[in-house]
Amino acid sequence: MSSLLETLKRNVAAVHESMAEACRVAGRSPGSVQLIAVTKYAPIEWIEGLISLGLDQFGENRPQQLIERQARWPQVQWHLIGHLQRNKAKSVLSATVLIHSVDSLRLAERLSETATGRVPILCEVNVSGEESKDGFPREELLSVWDRLTGLPGIEVRGLMTMAPFSDDPEAARPVFTHLRELRDVLRARAEGRLALPELSMGMSGDYEVAIQEGATLIRVGSRLFEGLE
Repeated sequence: MSSLLETLKRNVAAVHESMAEACRVAGRSPGSVQLIAVTKYAPIEWIEGLISLGLDQFGENRPQQLIERQARWPQVQWHLIGHLQRNKAKSVLSATVLIHSVDSLRLAERLSETATGRVPILCEVNVSGEESKDGFPREELLSVWDRLTGLPGIEVRGLMTMAPFSDDPEAARPVFTHLRELRDVLRARAEGRLALPELSMGMSGDYEVAIQEGATLIRVGSRLFEGLE
């Protein structure tokens, strides 16, 4: 086994181990959380290494890069986790299994207009209120929720957020708690029409806390590539 593959194997094992421990602390099944490998800066050989180790869920920030990589590696599933402009909406539909970053009613409407089938999405919420982050403010999402979830072809699977950067993972906990509680409010409001099973939250620096707060999808990049940079 090459040194590259050995390093990747060690990193993947460490992430899976820490995921399992976070699930144990939270009283959850390890199978209830899915690892999405974020490969926006990864060269080809790193991605191929992760695929050879059995990872099959990958995330990209940039729509064009997602389209190109999905064409190159169609045997794995690709998630769009970065900002999507309305004029790029149609181009990504056939390349992604889930769009994590729907941050406006206008974008959702555009996806609905161009969809030829079911479009699974997550609504991105700017829980922290940082101006540098995309996402619905909480009150705006609540106000457009019924219109958004009624759009033809749009399947809202849940919510996504990004916590403010911090060296302390615990600083992210209130953000993750808030997203889970908002999901519960929206699910109750739907009165059984929407399960909203997915919470996409947690990155390399804070995914253990996110799992403890209910994350079902974690977006991990740098932790998988430690020792390779």
